[in-house]
Amino acid sequence: MDYNPLSPEAIENPYPYYAYLREHAPVYWIAPLQAWALSRYADVDFALRNPQIFSSSGFTAQTLGDLNPTPDTPWILDMNPPDHTRLRKLANKGFLPRLIRALEPRVQEITQELIASLRSRAEGDLVSNLSGPLPVTVIAEMLGVESERLDEFKRWSDDVVLGTSRPTDEDVRERVRTSGAALCDYFERLIERRRTEPGEDVITALVRAEEERDILSAKEILGLAVLLLLAGNETTTNLIGNAVRNLLSHPAELAKVRADRTLVPSLVEETLRYESPVQLLPRVTTREVALEGGTIPAGAIVFLLLASANRDERKFPEPDRFDVTRNPQDHVSFGYGIHYCLGAPLARLEGRIALDALLFDCPPFTCAVEHLQQIASIIVRGVQTLPLRFAA
Repeated sequence: MDYNPLSPEAIENPYPYYAYLREHAPVYWIAPLQAWALSRYADVDFALRNPQIFSSSGFTAQTLGDLNPTPDTPWILDMNPPDHTRLRKLANKGFLPRLIRALEPRVQEITQELIASLRSRAEGDLVSNLSGPLPVTVIAEMLGVESERLDEFKRWSDDVVLGTSRPTDEDVRERVRTSGAALCDYFERLIERRRTEPGEDVITALVRAEEERDILSAKEILGLAVLLLLAGNETTTNLIGNAVRNLLSHPAELAKVRADRTLVPSLVEETLRYESPVQLLPRVTTREVALEGGTIPAGAIVFLLLASANRDERKFPEPDRFDVTRNPQDHVSFGYGIHYCLGAPLARLEGRIALDALLFDCPPFTCAVEHLQQIASIIVRGVQTLPLRFAA
């Protein structure tokens, strides 16, 4: 079985490919992409725990190629210590546990507003009415973005993420470039405005760090702002959508959650394991690495297949069974170590609140279509739309 993450078959359903790789080729050469793939939990975990061997340098270039909206701007995902340590320490201040907990009332408020609109009709799309606008509204408010720009921000973010699929259609590529340029232009203007008009937001905090301690450059602030918008948007959107899709296709599990509201946090974790919103992470080897399934040379691009690791039967019993009571705490959906997802606590909070509201504040629902279209990306997994039909 040939595995190419760009193939339509792999995008539609990658899990049979992952199972084959884990069993027969845990260290696999993807010839069309000139990259290696690691599919077993132990190997992915080893790579995540050893960034000095599996470097993040060039992450953005590997992911977006020539569609990178900020080719001359450093992203924290591309950095290794000590620059990564410096920037991560500052970025962490906006995502401290106490700050995320303090956001809960506002996330609840936004969710209830969106839910009210969704449940006011007999049929509505989960993505456009709840799972899409919720995270972009929250992260935009954290960054200090005006509420009237939210629709633009969602469109820009979606287009830049579309670039991860390496589209060949020139009209699509131009759309990705245009949205990326508009996103960067807005943030550059916002950064400059915050120098004279500070606010209670993350951009203001980063600008102050640049001006007061000279430990951030304007380009680093831009890179962080773009990354926070993209990561804070797509991951949570797809977490919520994937959870609902799998509940609908596993009615017994849906019944379990409806009967026990305390299972919602476990539902979030099982969704992260079973249908990882981020499917893979690219890395580059700094030296030759010998693994059980083969040897990878120095300077090689390596795809860490997070979603495959999360279904490794060596780690998780019956990994292809969606079980809302499992509550897995050792999945790798948010990475590990120095590059552990900065927004993981926020994604969990938003996912928990949104799913709780959908399941307990809305009438019962079913999927209104037979087939759901996947997002065309090798990095993220989710559906483009998820039309729901509510009971009268």
